[in-house]
Amino acid sequence: MTYDRLVCANCAAPVSEGRCPVCRANRERLQQENPFAPLNPMTLIALLVILIAAVALLAHQTA
Repeated sequence: MTYDRLVCANCAAPVSEGRCPVCRANRERLQQENPFAPLNPMTLIALLVILIAAVALLAHQTA
C-alpha cells in the first residue's frame, strides 16, 4: 500500500507530508516495511511493463 493516500488521525493531514510526529513515525514505518511504498501506482505499472518486455525479448532471443 502506498502512503500517499493515507490521512493521519492525529492531525487530519496526508501522512506523506509528515506534519506531526505521528505522521512522520508512520511514514518511516511504512517505508521500512515496503520498499515500493514511495512509488506511485503508475511508476509500478511502468516498471512491470518494462520487466515483461525484457523477459519477452530474452525469451525471443534464446528461442
